[in-house]
Amino acid sequence: MSLLIIDRETVRALLPMKACIALMGEAMTALSVGATQQRLRQIIPLAGGSAFGIMPGATADTFGAKLISVFPGNFAKGLQSHQGVVVIFDPDSGAPVAILHAGEITAIRTAAASAAATDVLARTGAHRLAILGYGEQALAHARAMMLVRPIAEIRLWGRSPDRARDLARRLEAELERPVSVSPTARHAVTGADIVCAVSGAAEPILLGEWIADGVHVNLVGSGGPVAREVDDALVVRARVFADHRPSVLAQGAEVLHAIEGGLIDESHVLGEIGEVMSGARPGRLNDTDVTAYKSLGTVVQDLASGWRVYRAALAEGRGVTVEF
Repeated sequence: MSLLIIDRETVRALLPMKACIALMGEAMTALSVGATQQRLRQIIPLAGGSAFGIMPGATADTFGAKLISVFPGNFAKGLQSHQGVVVIFDPDSGAPVAILHAGEITAIRTAAASAAATDVLARTGAHRLAILGYGEQALAHARAMMLVRPIAEIRLWGRSPDRARDLARRLEAELERPVSVSPTARHAVTGADIVCAVSGAAEPILLGEWIADGVHVNLVGSGGPVAREVDDALVVRARVFADHRPSVLAQGAEVLHAIEGGLIDESHVLGEIGEVMSGARPGRLNDTDVTAYKSLGTVVQDLASGWRVYRAALAEGRGVTVEF
């Protein structure tokens, strides 16, 4: 039995952002119509705020799991915060066929899914982007948003002005758009049309009172049931859509906090983004709606990405084959 090992560079080469955005639209639609299977993530807390997660699932093409550790301090060391593997299996024989670099798949597909959500929720002419955070997902989200809206200006904010300036210089050179560093999160989001919260903050850094009518917000940085990036006011105000509704109601900190405070009930999560994509549920109703996409990440995103990369690697003779 042959097993294909696919490294980070190969994943990056075979999973371009534009193609992944379209792929995430397909994957999230399939999830919402019941054409895939997945279970709630199992998360094991580790020392120092790190965690280990297990995510099993199945799509129409394959089945498998992502085994992933999250070490928030890695970025400062020049390492990815997400370390692990995606294992995919042959749907005919049941044999494992590939092991892929999970960190790179996660980096690309997370931003691609946010972009796919933004494409169906943000106003058509949205062109001012605010990003809260300066890690790997800040970089990936800037790249992804450029592909779904005519972004003309980007503002960054993060706790370390030096690291924010480093990212701003990199983005300005790569994207050929003005990228500025804001002194506060409030300054960054003032006048923004799209806000991407990708900081991983433990307490709210974004308040609902700062957000103008018509803004779309991607809530990405909080990946568990406790740490939250935005306050209750923003959640209450927004039309909230989940990547996977059962997961968000079980593990989405911003939503859980507002529910526990008696400010909303579960019906406030209007549905899944895949339902909006399929036309089964309305997203933005008018230009003054504040919309929010709550992302926890779903294994069907990983499996869809892994299967695409695996098939492309076979076709191009890439990866390392081992007998297993």
